[in-house]
Amino acid sequence: MSPPARIDAIIPALDEASSVGLVLDALPRGLLRRVVVVDNGSADATADVASAHGATVVREPRRGYGAACLKGIEALDADPPDVVLFLDADLSDDPSEAPELIRPILEGRADLVIGSRVTGRRERGAMTPHARFGNWLATRLLRVLYRVRYTDLGPFRAIRFDALKRLGMKDRDFGWTVEMQVKAARHGLRHDEVPVRYRRRVGRSKISGTVLGSLRAGAKIIGTIGADYLRGGPLRRAPAPARGTRAGDRVPRDPERPERP
Repeated sequence: MSPPARIDAIIPALDEASSVGLVLDALPRGLLRRVVVVDNGSADATADVASAHGATVVREPRRGYGAACLKGIEALDADPPDVVLFLDADLSDDPSEAPELIRPILEGRADLVIGSRVTGRRERGAMTPHARFGNWLATRLLRVLYRVRYTDLGPFRAIRFDALKRLGMKDRDFGWTVEMQVKAARHGLRHDEVPVRYRRRVGRSKISGTVLGSLRAGAKIIGTIGADYLRGGPLRRAPAPARGTRAGDRVPRDPERPERP
């Protein structure tokens, strides 16, 4: 019998003292070997709350979502897991759904699994119109330029740790999630999506809470896609779909997403 998979989680956190404990308590018991909360320069008690709720806390004072994720990966390197789960600290993701994200990897069907807020159930107001449009535009570009079908760039995701390390992630800011999906396509990783619930976050978003923040994030995401495509050119062949799916399978359409630009 094979030994059980070692599954760790990374949770970037910036001023999330009011929610990070709730996230940690909601993670399924027994699923994860350890949880690393990366305090990204919080001015509140985020680190103390996370530690009190059983997480290993590391600090990355240089601001940036990608910077926090990279610090979390670094913290796992000495004793690497088989699978790493990423989720946010604001309780917008439902931590109880973590087993659904990890299952396709454990069953050998996928290397990367994205939790899709688009095909899942969203609380009204959880995603702003400009965030929904930017997400649609980015995933459309991924389909056209890289021949990979995604509906979302959501932060709730799981990936085999050895595959993640091969990607050589670099982005220290808003481009982190799409960089992972672009590089996964270039490395031929099998990917899958599972619908997830998405709720209004606790507190105000640092990115999509304002139109300016969304525009900055959108520009960085589109720029990340464009820079990679100009640097690497088109893929020689389309990445293999997750086992058990067909490359031509259609994903459910988001009723709030436009059919055309």
